[in-house]
Amino acid sequence: MSRRVIWKGAISFGLVHIPVALHAATSEQGLDFDWLDKRSMDPVGYKRVNKRTGREVARENIVKGIAYEEGQYVVLSQEEIAAAYPKTTQTIEIEAFVAATDIPFVYLQRPYYIAPINKAAKVYALLREILHKSGKVGIAKVVIQTKQHLALLAPVGPALVLELLRWGDEVRSWDELDLPPAGSKAAGLTAKELQMAKQLVSEMSQRWQAEDFTDTFKEQILKLVEEKIKAGDTAAVSEVETASADTAGAKIYDLTEMLQRSLNKSPGKAAKPRSAKAPASKRTSAAKGKPSPKRSTA
Repeated sequence: MSRRVIWKGAISFGLVHIPVALHAATSEQGLDFDWLDKRSMDPVGYKRVNKRTGREVARENIVKGIAYEEGQYVVLSQEEIAAAYPKTTQTIEIEAFVAATDIPFVYLQRPYYIAPINKAAKVYALLREILHKSGKVGIAKVVIQTKQHLALLAPVGPALVLELLRWGDEVRSWDELDLPPAGSKAAGLTAKELQMAKQLVSEMSQRWQAEDFTDTFKEQILKLVEEKIKAGDTAAVSEVETASADTAGAKIYDLTEMLQRSLNKSPGKAAKPRSAKAPASKRTSAAKGKPSPKRSTA
């Protein structure tokens, strides 16, 4: 796993802050077919082209618009768009704890590993263990690269994982689908059919091992690529260099004091930390509405 830090900040629940760093938990392993000019083997890129005239459009002549009906747009300036960006707080702000089984799989989008920093191992372990024992997960909001996300904070083995969630309006309803009614009786299933299906599932059951399942298409393509390399059937293409960036971190409160203050705060009122002990969270350039050009988005 890459140790490159994507984001630094803190997990916050009650008045407890846990300084953490965000790491990618997955990597794209699919095949990337680049476009090449067969005459010269030069890379072929994308151009900003006017769809009506077919001519390339200069960057300064491009504006952004939102379609509100067929052929009608509202044009927004860069200043208006920048003002609407969520402010970067560098905090994974937990708003509630819910049962892990309450979150449908369809909402899960992208996982990230969270690792403690700045001597936060103990409070990190406390949150991880209490989530393990309670069967709960934290529901939080976090801003990454100027974009606000709904997220789920869950314990997985020794790690805390931040799973970005889809917003409620991004998940389509199944009401318009022609689905069989819920329940075996309503669906017309017989006891014999259920028993046979149960037996089949039992016979095919095994312990989950990710390495048991592979991408056969990718394997066949890579085998073909290897054969062509051995045969000398290759072409030289110039590579494009990429750069990475880093962000700032956060401080930690005294654990016992913050837990006690969180428990003592009045219900229904947002607790405010004392000014003398306010967390020194740092903002990135994203707070100005200007995303960094070379960082991958979540």
